[in-house]
Amino acid sequence: MKQIKAFIHRNRIADVIRALKGKGYNSLSIVDVKGMLDALDEKERDYSIELGVETIVEVKMELICDDHCIAEAVEIIREKARTGQSNAGWIYVFDVRESYAIE
Repeated sequence: MKQIKAFIHRNRIADVIRALKGKGYNSLSIVDVKGMLDALDEKERDYSIELGVETIVEVKMELICDDHCIAEAVEIIREKARTGQSNAGWIYVFDVRESYAIE
């Protein structure tokens, strides 16, 4: 199993989720985070006093899937998260060594 962690612009997450769920990917977690992707416009820009830098609110999405699904899931995220900018987000893939159901 793998974990895909993607950091993308907030305004792209609905399309990403819809496309992933349409292909049967349901093990998703979504959380807003402060990040440093290039802002799409002035409304997206913020200044973090505690960090001392300009930030934006971006989305961290986590997806768990089987190893053979990685290429498809990554391609869906890349396609649907595109903004036309060179710094539109990042996708990371990690090995999941173990998982346990909570019952």
